[in-house]
Amino acid sequence: MSDDGDYLFAANAGSGTISVFRVLGDRLQLTDQVPSGGSEPNAIAQHGRLLYVLNTAGSSSVVGFQLHEGKLTPIRESQRYLSANFVNSASVDFSDDGRLLAVTERATNSIDIFRVQRDGRLSDITVNPAVASGTFAAVFAPNGALLVSETGTGEPNSSTISSYAVRPDGKLTPVSAAVATLGAANCWNVVTPDGRFVYTSNSGTSSIAGFRIAGNGALTPLPGTVVGLNPSGSANLDITVSADGDYLYSLNAASGSVGIFKIERDGRLTNYGVVDGLPAAAGLNGIAAN
Repeated sequence: MSDDGDYLFAANAGSGTISVFRVLGDRLQLTDQVPSGGSEPNAIAQHGRLLYVLNTAGSSSVVGFQLHEGKLTPIRESQRYLSANFVNSASVDFSDDGRLLAVTERATNSIDIFRVQRDGRLSDITVNPAVASGTFAAVFAPNGALLVSETGTGEPNSSTISSYAVRPDGKLTPVSAAVATLGAANCWNVVTPDGRFVYTSNSGTSSIAGFRIAGNGALTPLPGTVVGLNPSGSANLDITVSADGDYLYSLNAASGSVGIFKIERDGRLTNYGVVDGLPAAAGLNGIAAN
């Protein structure tokens, strides 16, 4: 979703394109579709009029666009390559002030930082080794901390989450390293709009873990760590939070449903059940809320 909730962006890996939809209540209107500038786009980040797409295949890269009234215009000479080809990159995110862009590389277990320049193009890449195995998705908290989900080693309940401070030169300093999520296959995470909490989706154990974010980016598990449960076998890959910070939704790809949770003031989740009707085990990947 765009910052203002007016547009939805989609990365189309099969056709190598980006789609832009205007959000009209419960309807979507396609306003543009353009080449991504690379192979297999799989993630998008947007800040104001600036949008960057992550191309994961071939010469892995990020490419920039300007957004104006639902149309995308490529930024000349904006392509920046990652540390190598075929690095299995997974996520891209802007810092809240729009000055930094973070990318995760799963194959190299690295986190890339780019500084955003005045003309919308990016600085040279700064490649940072991750502090834990299985680096998957990275998102910025409003206070500037970078929060990274880690799928772990493949052992039962080995998934973790780490937080980093970002130095002006793009180097990362670990703040909380490999905090256990008490689940398996933790892929995506989401931060509440007020920056108080981050939640991770343990898709292998159908659970959601919650953590409080301190002013310096340190993470403290909420009581019990696991604060939400979907039905067994849901494979809740992705999660999102409503713009008002009141609700968390999980995309349950295996069962073809959406889990609904109320976010309480202390960060606990109240389970409101699931809404069925999506195609089960059909490769669903990605959820956004307004």
